[in-house]
Amino acid sequence: MADAMEAARHVFAAAWVQGLALLLLCAAYLQGAFDKLRDFPAAMAEMRHFGLAPAAPWAVAVIVLEVGASALILTGWYRWLGALALAAFTVLADFLADRFWTLRSPERRAVANAFFEHWGLAGGFLLVAWHDLSR
Repeated sequence: MADAMEAARHVFAAAWVQGLALLLLCAAYLQGAFDKLRDFPAAMAEMRHFGLAPAAPWAVAVIVLEVGASALILTGWYRWLGALALAAFTVLADFLADRFWTLRSPERRAVANAFFEHWGLAGGFLLVAWHDLSR
C-alpha cells in the first residue's frame, strides 16, 4: 500500500497535474466568456433574462470577470484572488439562475442538481485560494 501511495504521490505532485486541474476548474468560465464574446446579443439576452439591466455593461462585466479571474488562477499571479472571485461569482450566479425551490418536479430535480454542482465548483475554488494563501 505504501508503494501505491508513493507512486500516486509521484504522479499527482507533478506540476502539470496542478496546471491541468486549474484549467479544468476554469474551463466552464473560459468557455462561457468565449460564447458571450462570439454572440454578444445572446449574452445581453441572458442578462435581461435574469433581470440584469442595462444588459450590455453586465455582459461585459461577466466576460471580464470570467476571463480575468481565470487568467489569475492559471498564471498564479494573485491566484487566491481569482479563485475567491470565481467562487463568489458562482454562488451569486447560482442563486440568480438555479432557483430550484421555485420550481415543480421534474424540472426541480435537474435544477437542484445544477445548483449543488455549482457549490462544488465554488468549494474547489475555495480550496485553490486556501492552498495559495497557506504557502
